[in-house]
Amino acid sequence: MNFKAPVFLVWFLMVFVIASCKKNDDAPSQESSLTTSVNVINASADTLNLYSNGSRINTTSSIYPLGSAGYLTVKFGEREYQFKKYGKSEVLFTQTLTLDTSKVYSLFITNQVDKPIFTTLDTLVADTSGRAKIRFVNASPDAGNLDVLIGDTVNFKVRAYQSASVFLPVSTGLKRIRVFKSGSTIPLSDTTRTLVGSRLYTLFSKGLLTGTGGNRFGTGLIVNR
Repeated sequence: MNFKAPVFLVWFLMVFVIASCKKNDDAPSQESSLTTSVNVINASADTLNLYSNGSRINTTSSIYPLGSAGYLTVKFGEREYQFKKYGKSEVLFTQTLTLDTSKVYSLFITNQVDKPIFTTLDTLVADTSGRAKIRFVNASPDAGNLDVLIGDTVNFKVRAYQSASVFLPVSTGLKRIRVFKSGSTIPLSDTTRTLVGSRLYTLFSKGLLTGTGGNRFGTGLIVNR
């Protein structure tokens, strides 16, 4: 009997399978084109720029203290982001973030040395009656829980560090905004802000109770939409 043909056929099939597997392994992975939106809010004392894979993301303007980048389009999924001070080439800090395509985010930069970054989910739905809407985010590492009174009607209670309230409707115009340590009647901050109808705002605390200069406690207000 002649077994040469079957043996040769088996050998040929094995070589073909191995070559096919190697070809598939060597094929470059296809990076997804899906994106999401993230707003960078600077509650630190430094002017910053955001990078990913060596490319600057906030290309229009640097992110100044108490300012924001506006909603930037970034790749979805898990990615590493770097922050650099304006005019500096050294990376100030690096953060790995996992962002979903179906959500909108804000990324807060704080004065905390070991964990300076945290994110919030943003539900951006304008008030149907034309009022403004506002939320509060505690971005002050050493302030503890905070209470916030906007005018005489909107009140945010016991907001812990890195926590964000929901957006609440508020009447438009000039508003007195006071921030208290929870349970206290002595304001840590007492300012006035003008709120415009149909806009969404984020009021945030920044700095340290023990800070000086640009690092001292205060508040910022940015327009989300």
